[in-house]
Amino acid sequence: MQYEHIVTGTFLKRPNRFIAHVMIDGREEVCHVKNTGRLREFLVPGAELLVEFHPDAAALGRKTAFSVIGVYKENAGYNHERLLINMDSQAPNQAAAEWLNEGGLSLEVTEVKREVTYHESRFDLAFKQGGCPSFMEVKGVTLEHDGAAMFPDAPTERGVKHIMELRDAAMEGYHAYILFVIQMKGILSFSPNRATHPEFADALKLASESGVHILARDCIITKQEMKIDMPVKVII
Repeated sequence: MQYEHIVTGTFLKRPNRFIAHVMIDGREEVCHVKNTGRLREFLVPGAELLVEFHPDAAALGRKTAFSVIGVYKENAGYNHERLLINMDSQAPNQAAAEWLNEGGLSLEVTEVKREVTYHESRFDLAFKQGGCPSFMEVKGVTLEHDGAAMFPDAPTERGVKHIMELRDAAMEGYHAYILFVIQMKGILSFSPNRATHPEFADALKLASESGVHILARDCIITKQEMKIDMPVKVII
């Protein structure tokens, strides 16, 4: 997942889920926030952000010329260091598709497609694995504490629905995966955030027991790139 025209800025405030006010080169700019989550743990006044500039914003009819795509979080990860976290909620699906095409799973993967309908559902990715039809749901993870990544950061009935639909697919003979893309380094483990949404944690456990493969991977994060990297221990 590649970015262009990246600049840095300082977070000022977030009037609503969709925009943030950011100081960039001495000017206060209104920026689109490419993540509607709460993000309270790192969108704090004074935080350093990565912002993508869109030079063709006016021609495309965009309301803003900037999008917030990353943040530096202090005292983060298992080493309690300064970490760069990608917070673009659209990046995990693109990165997952690239990872599959590059041989991320052990068996040969072909015919990778995005946003594929199954019965009344739509899964993020569909592909053939060793000739077997397969589905994958992708969840981006930005919440961490002491090197433990967690999802979700707010209750998600939609997330529960996706898990149960994947369970149905697994029980019908499809290969089914949930990939938690941890949008940072410095992570030792992943767990469902039971304290925030116990129903999500219960659904994930049930899906795992029914044959859905639960995967978690960290990412290499730079100013220009987010790339899925190493496996992370999953604790359900």
